[in-house]
Amino acid sequence: MTTTTRPPLPRSLYLETTSRCNSLCETCILTFGGREPQKDLRWEEFRRIVDQFPVLERVLLHGIGEPLLNRDLPRMVAHLAERGARVVFNSNAITLGSRQGRALIDASLDELRVSLDASTRQTYARVRGVDAFDKVVANLEAFAAQRRETGAGRPRVSLWFTALRDNIDEIPGLVPLAVRTDACGIHLQRLVYNGLGLATAGQSLHGRLARREAELIRTTEEAARAAGIDFSASGATAPEASLTPASERRPWSACRRPWTLVYVTVHGNVLPCCIAPWITERYDGIVLGNLFEKSLEDVWWGERYGAFREALPTDAPPEPCRGCGVRWSL
Repeated sequence: MTTTTRPPLPRSLYLETTSRCNSLCETCILTFGGREPQKDLRWEEFRRIVDQFPVLERVLLHGIGEPLLNRDLPRMVAHLAERGARVVFNSNAITLGSRQGRALIDASLDELRVSLDASTRQTYARVRGVDAFDKVVANLEAFAAQRRETGAGRPRVSLWFTALRDNIDEIPGLVPLAVRTDACGIHLQRLVYNGLGLATAGQSLHGRLARREAELIRTTEEAARAAGIDFSASGATAPEASLTPASERRPWSACRRPWTLVYVTVHGNVLPCCIAPWITERYDGIVLGNLFEKSLEDVWWGERYGAFREALPTDAPPEPCRGCGVRWSL
């Protein structure tokens, strides 16, 4: 791909609705200062961004922050659903009350992804920094009852688990939790590590999967299958496969994100993907434009994006991509 070739405008959008959070996760950069000043995305700002996309097929309303803290979130979901987009977001579900739950059902949210990282109260508090496990489970049980009462087929609910050495013993416990909360799936995530908190190389299981840990994952797979629950990992791969190093010499060169999707922060900054802000050492270097200052066309087909795409498949890719497929998931 050269800078003279214009990829089609993206139809997939990651959009932060807030950069605030009510957790203090030991694996999150926001706990240790974040990348941008904290704020909520206002409705007018939301429209300034999404209205620039001629077609939106898939929108993920999350990034660095807790989406449920933005009071306009159901309105945003409804607008995107009316445009025909599939709408998803990750949440800690701490503030998922009955009124907000009903609003999300009415807005036609497609999927609610709940980050748990544990199946016990103690480990949840240690990894996620707040004692909210029981509240989250109660909220999800109430939300499941709401969906049954309304006869709503969506949103589907999935449970997300970032695998660490400190919590991998708890992954089988997610299966009964998924049954209790009517979750349709469990998703294992590889740790994105940057040396902060628990986000360290020593906590990563990628390429370091011992026999006991592999057996825990296989036990969970069998239990999930028996319960009729999907158990997968990034890229729809098998969980154990996601923790096995890629054989390619340049695994980052397989990435197509800079040609297919765009990530926009709550301040309008366009980044190459959702992983980049977590691990870059030079945040300004990954800002490829700003949708409050320039049009989507000017940013997407601009020089900075073109140079980023041109460098990606080489032996010297852009700085945040150099460990992709090795230190974090493709």
